[in-house]
Amino acid sequence: MKTILLISAFAALGAAQPKLIPVDEAGYSKLIAAHKGKVVLIDFWATWCKPCRAEMPELVKLEQRLRARGFDLVTISADEDGQQAGALKVLEQDGVTGQRYWKKAADDDKFCDAIDPKWGCALPAVFLYDRTGKKVKSFIGETPVKDMEAAIAKIL
Repeated sequence: MKTILLISAFAALGAAQPKLIPVDEAGYSKLIAAHKGKVVLIDFWATWCKPCRAEMPELVKLEQRLRARGFDLVTISADEDGQQAGALKVLEQDGVTGQRYWKKAADDDKFCDAIDPKWGCALPAVFLYDRTGKKVKSFIGETPVKDMEAAIAKIL
């Protein structure tokens, strides 16, 4: 009987598909707060955004190099609801670890303005937060990862 229950439990775990966790305005604040004590880079990206896709593997390597020093990379897909499977596939291919998020705001303009009034929801968009949860730098549009790394190095 124990064997059957154990097999059933493993089957249920294996059947659970990874999902993107929806993030709205309130959820974004909680996400930042959850990373206090770490330097965090929030990467807004989409499957259709070529510059986003090009920088993702570099950001993953950056996180791997700096994780031990208290650095976290958080990815938030800006894809539409029906494109979540494609976004998950990209994240898997690029080796993104940890929880994965999806922007699900009631009003995209208000969401983007709350994060950075200069953003305008353009992609790629990457926001750097210090260990206290304060935003210290915004990278809107194509930005060399080496420039992001230099900003991170200043606050690590």
